[in-house]
Amino acid sequence: MSEMIKNTALFALVAALILITGFYQSWNSAIFILNMGLISAVMAIGVNLQWGFAGLFNVGIMGFVALGGLAVVLIAEVPTPGAWTSGGVGVIMALILGAMTIVAATVLNKMMQPGRSRTLIMLAILIGGFFLFRAVFDPAVSGIEKINPAAQGNIGGLGLPVLLAWPAGGLLAAGAAWLIGKTALGLRSDYLAIATLGIAEIIIAVMKNEDWLARGVKNVIGLPRPLPNEIDLQNDPGFVESAASLGLDPVTASTLYVKLGYSVLFTVVLLVLLWMAQMALKSPWGRMMRAIRDNEVAARAMGKDVTKRHLQIFVLGSAICGVAGAMMTTLDGQLTPGTYQPLRFTFLIWVMVIVGGSGNNFGAVLGAMLIWFLWVQVEPMGLFFMELITSGMADDSDLKKHLIDSAAHMRLLTMGVILLLVLRFSPRGLIPEK
Repeated sequence: MSEMIKNTALFALVAALILITGFYQSWNSAIFILNMGLISAVMAIGVNLQWGFAGLFNVGIMGFVALGGLAVVLIAEVPTPGAWTSGGVGVIMALILGAMTIVAATVLNKMMQPGRSRTLIMLAILIGGFFLFRAVFDPAVSGIEKINPAAQGNIGGLGLPVLLAWPAGGLLAAGAAWLIGKTALGLRSDYLAIATLGIAEIIIAVMKNEDWLARGVKNVIGLPRPLPNEIDLQNDPGFVESAASLGLDPVTASTLYVKLGYSVLFTVVLLVLLWMAQMALKSPWGRMMRAIRDNEVAARAMGKDVTKRHLQIFVLGSAICGVAGAMMTTLDGQLTPGTYQPLRFTFLIWVMVIVGGSGNNFGAVLGAMLIWFLWVQVEPMGLFFMELITSGMADDSDLKKHLIDSAAHMRLLTMGVILLLVLRFSPRGLIPEK
């Protein structure tokens, strides 16, 4: 009972911090922290499945989150007029040719005996397939990117409801995770980390440079949303009247209404994924995964296919990160590949899982909410603190200027200090694995 009281108190503390932000700063800021905390909690659950259940050190979270964001463009964006006739069919044919080349080389590698003949034939297939792929792909891409490049220049999407992009983002991330896992999961944990980090950077590089896909660094803005537009609400007499009855102006009321709507959607997704993760943890499959994590050699001796199980949970965890990426892009209403940075979308998520308690799904959620709150609020608090301690210094003091400028680094310093304190005094996290 004392453990339950402690855990409840920790969640109540996070809730109180968000409420204090609403009362003393603004409710828009508080709900923004809540929404991004919910999305971060979904990412943390995905990472907790991989690390807490199976001991897989995935440092490529950023790539799977970005693929989820890409899914929003490919599913919800309206098709670009003329894109398919200009090059869409050619792009599909080129991708099929590339896949056929890889499959042919793989089959040949299994069928033929090792030797010079196999090497030469495989090289011929791969080199010939590459040039054939580029011969079809390059003209198709050029045709798509020439279509009104200032505003479009990409193939667009399917024009489907944006909520369908969330599971689609999970599927896209899962497919990429399966391809990565088939080659990288045989590596030792440190090499797996390097491989996943490198692959995530490759995914971001492709998104930045392939303009036909999602406009590259020119970004895609004005993505469809599952909730009404704030301007439409402000022009709705019924909504304006309801806002006035609550003592709110239409602008504030519309932003709060939309953000709270996202809060409800994100909470539903988080609760469903949390329930599924808990059921998986308590199932025979979950117990088997933890047995593999704790003693892989013994699990192999008991006849368990460790590589297959690792691939399963790697795909599942990455799919959840893809869903979170789609949720975040939907909230932003735009896809900006340049904003995907390892610090925010990989290492901060790891801090959330470690601080909350790896191996415990509720700990991952708590860590995500707490760390995101601190990530947002520490910098303004640091600026206030620096201004307070330098209030007695002259305005032209170099030391005062240096200390105030250093407040921007308080965010990174605070994350490091929190991580060190948790590892020192509670190495298993705030809510440890049972």
